[in-house]
Order: sequence, then structure tokens, then C-alpha cells
Amino acid sequence: MDQGDLFDRGVDDVDPAGAVRPPRVGPKRLRLAIRNQIEFRQCALDDLLPEDHEARIVWAYVCGLDLSALRELIQAVEDGPGQAPADPCILMTLWLYATLRGVGSARELNRQCQHHAAYRWICGGVSMNYHTLSDFRTRHVDLLDRLLVESVASLRAEGLVTLDRVAQDGVRVRASAGAASFRRQPTLEAMLAEAEEQVARLRKELEADPGAQNSRKQAARKRAAEERAARIRAALEHLPEIAARKRRKTREKARASTTDAEARVMKMGDGGFRPAFNVQFATATDSQIITGADVTNSGGDQGQMAPMIEQHDQHYEQVPGEMLVDGGFVKKEDIVQATLGGTTVYAPVQKSQDPKRDPHTPRADDPPAVAEWRQRMASDEAKVIYRERASTAECVNALARNRGLQQFVVRGLRKVKAVVLWYALAHNLKRAVTLRAAVAQMAVCGG
Repeated sequence: MDQGDLFDRGVDDVDPAGAVRPPRVGPKRLRLAIRNQIEFRQCALDDLLPEDHEARIVWAYVCGLDLSALRELIQAVEDGPGQAPADPCILMTLWLYATLRGVGSARELNRQCQHHAAYRWICGGVSMNYHTLSDFRTRHVDLLDRLLVESVASLRAEGLVTLDRVAQDGVRVRASAGAASFRRQPTLEAMLAEAEEQVARLRKELEADPGAQNSRKQAARKRAAEERAARIRAALEHLPEIAARKRRKTREKARASTTDAEARVMKMGDGGFRPAFNVQFATATDSQIITGADVTNSGGDQGQMAPMIEQHDQHYEQVPGEMLVDGGFVKKEDIVQATLGGTTVYAPVQKSQDPKRDPHTPRADDPPAVAEWRQRMASDEAKVIYRERASTAECVNALARNRGLQQFVVRGLRKVKAVVLWYALAHNLKRAVTLRAAVAQMAVCGG
């Protein structure tokens, strides 16, 4: 037999006598997908995820946290009335894991808890709703701040993090307020008068016939009108602060948002102007661990270094040995204050308007700390140290962006800070796993 026939003809095409069979004609027989068939599978939730899944790592981390402050708030007790709430460990794990996966909406997280295997594993059969998830995310700012400090302190005790060199950078994040919600004072006053008139009218209607069938709808309308009036009132209260930041000639044009009174119009990275908040992260250069986080409604970074150094002093009883910031943070008063506190500042020196003048040469009105800073930044050693800022502070900001820090869905500085702290905790959790794994690998190689 020809060798080519061994590959061109199949076994089914030749009968036992050696004759070639004709090709088969008719519909092809295939295994088709059937998705409406009811199946019953025996499977535990614990079998859905591998042992090294990220959700398990987050759960193990949360189980090691001190969440007694959250449990003390629970009113439900054994043999007592009321529905038992969800375990705070579950809620904490859900939001940390969701932050790592780029899920930033309570409604979306609630959907994931119903359909995604990892979130279902975290819930462990405990039902969720987006109201509970949303409230938990923004209600415990002080606890989140404490957990961030404790996580950094734990890593410092292990020798994985030091405060010898810290880099700080700001990132402007779009606020929930719309650009059309900003109004000037005359418009705000007219809107407030209209809102208060509506509240008074709805109150009279509700008091006139409290037993009517539509009383619940009237009460809801009254509550909505009261909330709108409160937001307009808050905008008017913030208007003097906004006007004070403007030039004298343009103070009459100051505008505040009726949606989020604490949001400010800022110049964004693409050159456009939109309502936003200024998020500040401080990062240890030796580990990329976030050691400090804050949120302001200032459109610039100038003056933000001193509060961050003070935050480190309060949280860790130690100021950073060296502080790396970009030119937007440079403020003579901050440099003087940081130097007196024991922090060496590394920041680029702005070019002089006089091309013949060396910007690194101390000026006559420079305080000693500022003069020393100018001379220090002219050295090659300072330039090498300053390069570490881009690989730490800017890298952390980029990671936060990739995890969904593009626009806040909450309103108000306090709630926005809560969201920022979730990002900081999730980032440090991820970095801590990497750092400890590197130390373990080094120990194995050294052994």
C-alpha cells in the first residue's frame, strides 16, 4: 500500500474487504450546548476557589484585624429581638477584595455577591444588599484610618518598612458633583427660598390630612425637599471660603455646588476643568507601602507637605527622614517647618525668571533652611535620590487609577476619605504579601 494512503484514508472509509466506502451523506452529528437542562451538582462553596486565591488571602488578612469596635455597635444578641446583621469580617473582606478588583459601586458589588464565585465564597451564604454595603463603606472612617496605621506599624516591626525616605504626590479625582450644579450666590439664595417654600407647603399638606392614603408619598416628597434645601444651604455656607481663594476682582463670580458643597472645580491632568477632590498619598520608597493618606478640596499641592509630615508624627511618633515631593509642593514655610522638625526635603528648584541667575544660588531673603535646600538640590546625590519619587509616589497613584480611582460615587470630604482609605488598605495588603514572600524566598535561598 502506498505510504500516503495511510494518512489520507480513515479507518471508517475502508471496509474489511479493502474496498473504499462512499462518503457519508446527511446532517452532521455533533455535541451541542444545552443550557436549559436542570442539573443538580454537589459542591461546597469552599471547593469553588483554589487554595491560593486572592479572596482567601484577603479573608485571612481581615480575620487577623481587630474589629471589636464594629462588633460593639451590633445590638442583636442571643435570644433577643431583631435580625442578626452580617459579620463585619465579611463586609470588610468584600470591600477590600472589590477594591483590588476595581469594583467601586455598592450596587455592582451586590450583583457580584450573587453571581461571582469569589464574592459568593466570601459571603458564605450570608445575603447582602447594596444599602448595607454602601453604608459600611463610608461609615467607619476613623476605624479605616486606624487600620492603615496599624498595618504600617506591623510592617515596620517586621523590618519591611521604614520612614527614612517618603515620597508624596497628589492625584485629582473627579467628584460626584456635576459641572452644572455650581451656582453663584444670587441663584443659590433664590433656590433656597424656593426650596424652603416647598418644604413649608408639603408640611402643611401632611399635617392637614395625616391619615390620607398618599401620606407616605407626601412624607417622601417632604423629606426630599428638606434634603435639597439642606444641600443648597451647605453650598451657601461654603461660598465665602471659595470666594476667599479667588482674586478680589473675581470673588463675585464664586460658585458652589448644590450637589456636593465640598467639591471644587480643579484643573485636571488633561488640561480641562471639572469638579474634583485632591487625593494625597505618602509612600515609603523602600517598599511602596502607603504610610499616609489624605483628601483636600484644594486645587493645588502647595502647602500639602507640612500636614502630611504632621500626620506621620501623630500616627507613628516619627517624621520622615527625607521627603520627596515635586515642584508643586514647594513652599518656603513648609521647607522651614520640615527642616526644623528633622525632615530633609528633596524637591526641584524652580527656574529663575532671570536667565543669568542660577536658581540653586541662595537669595538674600531665603531662610537658612531654604538656602540649604537650594544648594542641596544642585548636587548629583540629591538628583539621584529625587528620581525615586517617580517609581514610588507616581506608581502608587497609577495603581490606584487602574483599580478604579477615576471618579468618586460618594459625596463629601469625609466619605471621599473613607473611599481613599479603602484603596490605601487594599494596596498595602497586596504589597505586604509581596514583601513577605520576597523575605521568605531570601530565607530559603540563604538557608
